[in-house]
Parts: sequence; structure tokens; C-alpha cells
Amino acid sequence: MKWVGGKGRLMTQLAPMLPPGVEKMRHVEPFVGGGAMFFARTPKRARLSDVNPDLVATYQAIKEEVEVVIDELRVHKASHSKERYYEVRTLYNETRATAPRAVRAGMFIYLNKTCFNGLHRVNKSGGFNVPAGRYKNPKICDAARLRASSRALRKAKIVCGGFEDLLRDAKPGDFVYFDPPYEPVSRTASFTSYAKDGFSQDDQTMLRDVYAALDKRGCRLMLSNSDVPFIRDLYHRFNIDIVRAARAINSKGNGRGKVNEVVVRNY
Repeated sequence: MKWVGGKGRLMTQLAPMLPPGVEKMRHVEPFVGGGAMFFARTPKRARLSDVNPDLVATYQAIKEEVEVVIDELRVHKASHSKERYYEVRTLYNETRATAPRAVRAGMFIYLNKTCFNGLHRVNKSGGFNVPAGRYKNPKICDAARLRASSRALRKAKIVCGGFEDLLRDAKPGDFVYFDPPYEPVSRTASFTSYAKDGFSQDDQTMLRDVYAALDKRGCRLMLSNSDVPFIRDLYHRFNIDIVRAARAINSKGNGRGKVNEVVVRNY
């Protein structure tokens, strides 16, 4: 799936930064998002979580009901249009509590593949509100990739919950990759509404406290975030490196391009 801040294009820079022996460690991601790190590694053991219940349910459906999800996406692909997009978006928001999981997963993926820039943005009521994108031929149903994803996800425990749950679940020797909503580089650059409650500086500080606690526990930790003074100050006692990331979402075309991001490690 497309995801704001997804790490697919950064994996060539991040992979050399993984800890020695990572292939023997349990892979843990508390902000799984588009899952680029997980799907690039396809580890033998994993714990994936996110606070977005619709995203988590979609992964669970791909894991356990992938053929039903594929059938749903084939229907969406056959009827795709701008008008159909808004019909599905309305249905998606109205059937939050009633649609079968695989049906809803099909809608989630369809909207993800056809909405503006692959954004997942919700309003204060939790309703998905991203407009339709402008795509000539969006890849709505990639059956082979969905089946491969299903095989990978069968090795993972998938949980809906916050990063603070790791204080209960993480074990010494786990590899934990944190990819939280980024601290804005300016007051006008914020995009933290992937969940209806956003992600504040207090949340960033709480995340640092969890990171420090897991460091003491003996976990191997990697965290990505914006290269801003606030984040550097939070993690000043850990190892901080820089990667160059493409910024694809900006209201001004000249605001897109390569930007610095930090990678914080405790090894």
C-alpha cells in the first residue's frame, strides 16, 4: 500500500544500518504503516502493530482471507471511475462497524490505490476524507503481490495498539523499528492526522521514553524521524545518522525533493 512516509525508496540506505545478526531476531514494528521494512525483510518472526484499526484489519484480512480480498478488488477495478471512488468512500465510512473484514479491506486498498497521493487522512470523527487522485491506470488489484504479502504476514502477530504496548510485549534481543508520524519541519508542514488524534510533541517525548526503556531491556532499536532540533535533542545520547529521503507530498511543487531524515540507533 501507499503510505505517507513509507520507506520503500529508503531501504537501500536503511538496510546497511540494520544490526548484525538481525535475521535471528524477532522483528517488531509499532508503526507498521505501509510495512516497507517488514516486507523488504520478510522475517521469520514478527510483531506488527498500529493505532489505525482499519489498517490493522486490512493486514489481518490479507493474512487470513487474501482470496476474498482479491475478489473484492477485482470488482472495484472493473468499475473504477471518479464517481465510483466517491461512492466507495461514502460506503466505507458508513459501514465501519458492519462490513465484513475482507470486504472492508478491499475498500481500504481500493481507496488507497486511487486517492490523492495515497494519503490516509481522517477527520475528527474518524471518517476517511481524502479526494480522488488523478491516475490513468492505477494498479488496484495486484493479486501476486497480495498473495506474497499474505505468506509473509502469516509469520507475524498483528495487533491494534500504541507504541507504549511494547513496554509489556517487547523482549530482550528483539529488533524494533520505529517509524512514527514525523515531527513537522515547520508549523505549516504538519501531516500527523493518519489517526484522528494526531501525534504531538508530548507523544514524541513519550516515544523517546519508551525507546530508552527498551534500550535498557536489551532490544536493538532503530527509529526514523525528521531532522529537526527537537528530535535531535530527544535522542542526543543515541547514535544519529542521516539519510536523504524524497518528499513527495507538499502543496507547493518547489517544496518537493530530497530532504534529510535522522535514523536513531542504540547500537
